[in-house]
Amino acid sequence: MAILANVMSTEAEQVAEAAKNVATDVVENPGVIKQYLEKFLPSVLSFAIQVVVAIVVLVIGTRIIKGIVKMLKKGFARRNMELGVSNFLANLIQYVLYFILIMMILSWFGVATGSVVAMLGSAGLTIGLALQGSLANFAGGVLILILKPFKVGDYVSVNGDTVMGTVMEITMFYTKISSDDNKVVHIPNGTLADSNITNFTMMDKRRIDVSVGVAYESDLAKVKAVLTEVVESQELVLKEEPINVFVKELGDSAVEMGIRVWVKNQDFWPTKWKLTEEIKLALDKNNISIPYPQMDITVKK
Repeated sequence: MAILANVMSTEAEQVAEAAKNVATDVVENPGVIKQYLEKFLPSVLSFAIQVVVAIVVLVIGTRIIKGIVKMLKKGFARRNMELGVSNFLANLIQYVLYFILIMMILSWFGVATGSVVAMLGSAGLTIGLALQGSLANFAGGVLILILKPFKVGDYVSVNGDTVMGTVMEITMFYTKISSDDNKVVHIPNGTLADSNITNFTMMDKRRIDVSVGVAYESDLAKVKAVLTEVVESQELVLKEEPINVFVKELGDSAVEMGIRVWVKNQDFWPTKWKLTEEIKLALDKNNISIPYPQMDITVKK
């Protein structure tokens, strides 16, 4: 402790001595302050002016960039561009303009922008190697927004029936899908870009396929007439499209009848459910049986 106290005492004495020397110089030579001011004041003023100008340019540049982005979004909306694509392009242009603005301001302060760009490039390469999965998702998001296999509001399935639901949001890295039981599924865009995607709502019309088995003893002409009557009674079925009632297959226990009709996309499920129910009721009313699976067993003695 004594040694530490001696060291601190020595440093205090040195500081006091230096302050005394400065005070002595000022008293003996009053013009030394003026010399210091004349020497450093122009540089300080020049730097202060540069800072003020840089702040003004930053504020004005920010407002100009926001105005440009706003006009771009309005232009995209007039062209009926998909919302996800327009937001992505607008954000990309905004980031590029901000980067150019910052490089301009740095160049006024004498910063070598080439070195900054090279440094950012090296950092970007390092980050890219560390975030390969995220970059794959980003690239997948760009492909989805450009190629548009689906859009917000579409009902899709991914890889068969692995994920089915309505697209809620398309971001740069993930796509949100609301399932039929109201679960929200986040799927990486990189996975979506490499998946089989079925879009059920892209087209205006969809075909309904219904199969029903009748007994081999049934009168096929009567069966077809009953099924045709049921189909034609459906208000939501598009009458201008072909209506097909046919023998689809001769099964092990029944004759499989096929029904194919066309409806508007939004009427698909209500029509399919109602059609299936009314087919069953019509067959029962006309005493046309729908057989259970049967198996004949022969026992030899």
